[in-house]
Amino acid sequence: SCFRVAKQAYEKAGQYAYIGRKQKKRNFRSLWIQRINAAARLNGMTYSTFMNGMIKSGLELNRKVLSEIAIHDPVAFTALAKLSADTLKKAA
Repeated sequence: SCFRVAKQAYEKAGQYAYIGRKQKKRNFRSLWIQRINAAARLNGMTYSTFMNGMIKSGLELNRKVLSEIAIHDPVAFTALAKLSADTLKKAA
């Protein structure tokens, strides 16, 4: 009886761990997007317009890297935002 309960708890813990590994990826992507959005708004644009400009400019930096730049090097992020905005102005 005690072993059965322990085995069930062990199996359930494994299920939670499996689910958690999937959720962790979603949660971090969401966090990176929130950070990029906040930094983009400080530069007068939204996340979607910033990312659109980044894609059109040909810069392929992923969200994790952009988030780190936004936190640790705001001057560089401002330069990226300016590049993104300039690219969108040229495309329009």
